Amino acid sequence: MLRQRLYSSRSLLRSSAAGFCSRSKSDVAIVGGGHNGLIAACLLARQGLEVDVYEEKDVVGGACRTETPFPKAPTLGQSTGAYLLGVMPPELIKLLGIRLPLLRRDPHYFLPTIGARSGRGGTCRQAELEQLREDLAPSWFSEPLSAEGTAERYIRPALRSVFLDLVREPVGRYLDRHAFQSDLLKAMYATTDAFSGLTAGLETAGAGANFLLHNMCRLPGSSGSWMVVAGGMGTVTRELLRAAEAAGARMGGAGVTGVLLADGEFRPARAVVCNADPFRMQTLVNLALRGLPRFKCLPDEIGQHRTTTHILPPGDSVLQDTQRAFEEAQAGKLPAFPTIEMYFHTTVDPSIAADSGLHSAALFVQWVPHTLAESSWEDQEAAYVDHLIGLVERFAPGFSELVVDTFTLTPPKIESYFGITQGHIHHVDNTFAFDQRVPHRLPIESWLVTDTDPPTD
Repeated sequence: MLRQRLYSSRSLLRSSAAGFCSRSKSDVAIVGGGHNGLIAACLLARQGLEVDVYEEKDVVGGACRTETPFPKAPTLGQSTGAYLLGVMPPELIKLLGIRLPLLRRDPHYFLPTIGARSGRGGTCRQAELEQLREDLAPSWFSEPLSAEGTAERYIRPALRSVFLDLVREPVGRYLDRHAFQSDLLKAMYATTDAFSGLTAGLETAGAGANFLLHNMCRLPGSSGSWMVVAGGMGTVTRELLRAAEAAGARMGGAGVTGVLLADGEFRPARAVVCNADPFRMQTLVNLALRGLPRFKCLPDEIGQHRTTTHILPPGDSVLQDTQRAFEEAQAGKLPAFPTIEMYFHTTVDPSIAADSGLHSAALFVQWVPHTLAESSWEDQEAAYVDHLIGLVERFAPGFSELVVDTFTLTPPKIESYFGITQGHIHHVDNTFAFDQRVPHRLPIESWLVTDTDPPTD
């Protein structure tokens, strides 16, 4: 049955936990069955260690799931958390021995406008990023160095100063180095790479580090672009779970000498790996559609629905309007026009549509506050979702009439649903790069953390 396949990460954990009987003492106890925890479980178990994984929820994979969340479209699948696979190194995929059916989106971006506007930009920038991606590839499998040490060891001499400026300075300065014919294009690249999962604006120092990390995709056949996984992101979880269990790791439900479970039972272990949120701003709006929208600027179907669609403030003041949205969110207000990334994954992967005859869509809304200054999400969620749909409607008239159902995850809901503090999709601030990041090893003997270090997350 399709629903069993889509919920396989949930059912597999239940079947694994049903036969779970704790060892008197395991070598490694992993707290949290997210994708990083499953990777750690697989690799540690292959070294002959006895590994137990404890997950408090009935779903493994963390935010890496495929679900059927729409009551009005019960067979329509959707990746409810992570939408795309990007920076998992191909060397890691090979090492794990997992099979990921990757689907490339072409074109990669679609930037609709209200008026008659067009522009080019980025060929020189893209070539530069390709060189940095190639140079940095071996660094992700080594102990992190300082930015200067990384530049000296890995970056070709001609790009060392470019690299250091990018990871230290505001991303706006990096983008200013390249010839964009439109501020709209500059805003798009800043939004999709520098601001994604980051509380930052064009002038925030270190936002370039986040921009760099989002351009480190080296998946086979990707040409640097993030890819869709057939069957949704739950496919990644299923493969990681299969590999971990095949290596001998065991999964169990869970609520530094061991792990204290929610039921009060103590499970001793020689070492503990924390894949739970290390600290404990944005909104995900999943949509079921009865058809695909027609954009005013490009009404004919030429592949624009197979991309990441960027909904940005129209007009000549897009950079100022984008900064205003950031400042509104910082003040605890719901931005009048936040930046929005939109996905239609059923156009690339029809398998998740099943026999529904519908399309799934997702609005990835950047910069909304976790806590509202003068109201609450309970009071504002429905109206704000309608407002977001109305923003898309300005570019694609009739869009609201296509919406069959919604499944919205506000920052507080992201926190409770996936266990990610403050709804922060990266867990930690990506303005801190390389050796400045939260380390895997903390000053606690036999305690390790896995959720702190891209690009393997």
